[in-house]
Amino acid sequence: MIGQIADELKEHAPFTFFGALTGIAIMLAIVYGGLLPQVASISENLFYVLHPAHVLLSASVTTALYVRYGKRKLWIALLIGYTGSIGIATKSDSIIPYIGEVLLDLPNRGLHIGVIEKPLLTNLAALLGIAIGYRYREGATEFPHAGHVLISTWASLFHIIMALGATVDWVRIIGILLFLFLAVWIPCCTSDIVYPLLFAEKTES
Repeated sequence: MIGQIADELKEHAPFTFFGALTGIAIMLAIVYGGLLPQVASISENLFYVLHPAHVLLSASVTTALYVRYGKRKLWIALLIGYTGSIGIATKSDSIIPYIGEVLLDLPNRGLHIGVIEKPLLTNLAALLGIAIGYRYREGATEFPHAGHVLISTWASLFHIIMALGATVDWVRIIGILLFLFLAVWIPCCTSDIVYPLLFAEKTES
């Protein structure tokens, strides 16, 4: 199982690194393109498009990876797909960015939890992702993880942009980039790879 986890992490590392780079590029383009006030005004709407999309893709790949290596029990796949997507996507898109907002003392910081603020939308996204992952388990890991990483990066980014004021200095930009990378790398790989494979090992024993 350790070997399987290592292989999956190695295979998906380029997607995760590329996703973080796109978030960094978008952040710099918004700030230095003078677009921060305009983007900040619509950042909440963008977050609530990207966060459910992240949940859907996360549920899809988490479920698919579990049933690929586990016994494919539907109720376990449902449980793992739901907790892996809702729990870890919330950590990635909301909690880690919010910690960054607090530590960087951003003026409009706030914790936005999709499953609380938009429960119907978020839960439907998770259930649809689980269904896709269970049905298309053989081919539902590479693209969903790539999309998951990109959308997770952008969801985390717009959560942070909601907290910004009219301007942002270089110190905060560097801090935002750090938290943006952490918000993508650790939770996404945990949700997509380590979490489902650990449960697959338990249900096979």
